[in-house]
Amino acid sequence: MKKIIISGLIAGVILLVLSILGLYLTMWLFPDIAMQYFNPAFNDQSSRYMIYYIHPFIIALALSWFWNRFKGILTGSFFTRGIEFGLIYVLIATFPSMWLIYSAISVSLPMVATWFVFGLLQGIISGLVFEKINP
Repeated sequence: MKKIIISGLIAGVILLVLSILGLYLTMWLFPDIAMQYFNPAFNDQSSRYMIYYIHPFIIALALSWFWNRFKGILTGSFFTRGIEFGLIYVLIATFPSMWLIYSAISVSLPMVATWFVFGLLQGIISGLVFEKINP
């Protein structure tokens, strides 16, 4: 249990940093997508910003538990296992969620695509962290 929590917290910190960097990179590289966040569909209450900062830790701890349960199934090198873990996560959780969001909410395909890529990166980076800390 200790390895699950420690690796989850470490991955959470890394994902938080990458999340903030990704936010600024999106604003810089894709200003049209960033402007879509000013749509009234998105909640901009400052009282809820903390949820954004807690999200990477929730994802990382859940993925850490998942890794601990299924790491024996993954084979190959360090990078192969991390990438395969990320692909499993994106196919099981991210893709269906993005499909549902795109079909039900008025968001653009490029915006959903950035979320999908971010989910893939979250899974791969988490898998690499878990592979290093809890092989």
